[in-house]
Amino acid sequence: MVYGRGYGFMKAQLILENGQRFTGDMFGAVKDIAGEIVFTTGMTGYQETLTDPSFCGQIVTMTFPLIGNYGINLDDNEAKHTHLKAFVVREKCNAPSNFRNEMNLDDFLEEEGVVGLEGVDTRALTKIIRDGGCMKAVIMQGEPTDEEVKKLMDSLDNSNVIMETTSDEKYVVNEDGTPHIAFVDMGAKDGILRNLKKRGCKITVFPANAKAEEIEAVNADLVFISNGPGDPLDAPGTVDTIKALIGKIPVCGICMGHQIIGLALGATTEKLKFGHHGGNHTVKDLITGKCYITSQNHNYIVSNLPDKVVNMFVNVNDGTCEGIMHTELPVMSVQFHPEAAPGPVDTEWLFDRFLGTINK
Repeated sequence: MVYGRGYGFMKAQLILENGQRFTGDMFGAVKDIAGEIVFTTGMTGYQETLTDPSFCGQIVTMTFPLIGNYGINLDDNEAKHTHLKAFVVREKCNAPSNFRNEMNLDDFLEEEGVVGLEGVDTRALTKIIRDGGCMKAVIMQGEPTDEEVKKLMDSLDNSNVIMETTSDEKYVVNEDGTPHIAFVDMGAKDGILRNLKKRGCKITVFPANAKAEEIEAVNADLVFISNGPGDPLDAPGTVDTIKALIGKIPVCGICMGHQIIGLALGATTEKLKFGHHGGNHTVKDLITGKCYITSQNHNYIVSNLPDKVVNMFVNVNDGTCEGIMHTELPVMSVQFHPEAAPGPVDTEWLFDRFLGTINK
């Protein structure tokens, strides 16, 4: 028998593009959805994961089995709203315990319109994604037919996720601050803005489709490109905008910003098999030889670096590029998240290095 909210939870199926099905209990928002399925390895920080705009259009599977234990505290959100399609967990906590708790996971997802699915063997699911790669998936109530599944799965289009998560208009943070940062919002986490504000910066935030002349007009000391969801090749003219600014003003970026800078400098990007998502990814600093544990959330990487662009950091697990710098121009970027949220803050010092490009 299928029960509605208030009498238990409705049975639903998670159906992968390869045809495999998992049955679980739907919570949060009750509706059918399609998304790209990924897994993330964070043991804590599920709220920051839920509100990270870089997950827009995706079904996120938590590898840690117990989720929701400390509830939801709205002060820790990384964006005003969630953008992911669904949240898959092995077991959720219905009675969280924490002095900062404001609501439980179920109520938060319902309020945000995000589908939750509980009772799935997330270990088996993670192995499938690891071996088969990221793929389309749907979560549907009841026992849908193959035709119903295909129709919903074929409707998935994540090509506009950057514009779904960027700011609607230009605005200023910390009006009296210095230096002045022109911040291109590709779907930014608040943690990046907090770190720049903490260092006294004035920040003029631009939508992702801002033109080079608009950015130049504010006479900023540095252009900073944020993280964001999806494929950098789907960015709304941002690569050309940054290409026009490089050499005129220092340029730095994180995650999607790193990929945009790489493309603007003449590098290429490619999609990873299952992405880097979580707070325990080791990177090596090729300048000092030190290793850092980093927070990451991306499916694409920068490759085929052109002349005068060097690799600063490398991923210890798979050897992929984790940071670049230009040997002559004040341009640098990293693929990982020095602001963490969630994850370790081992590389927060990079914000000071970013600001150091202003005087070069």
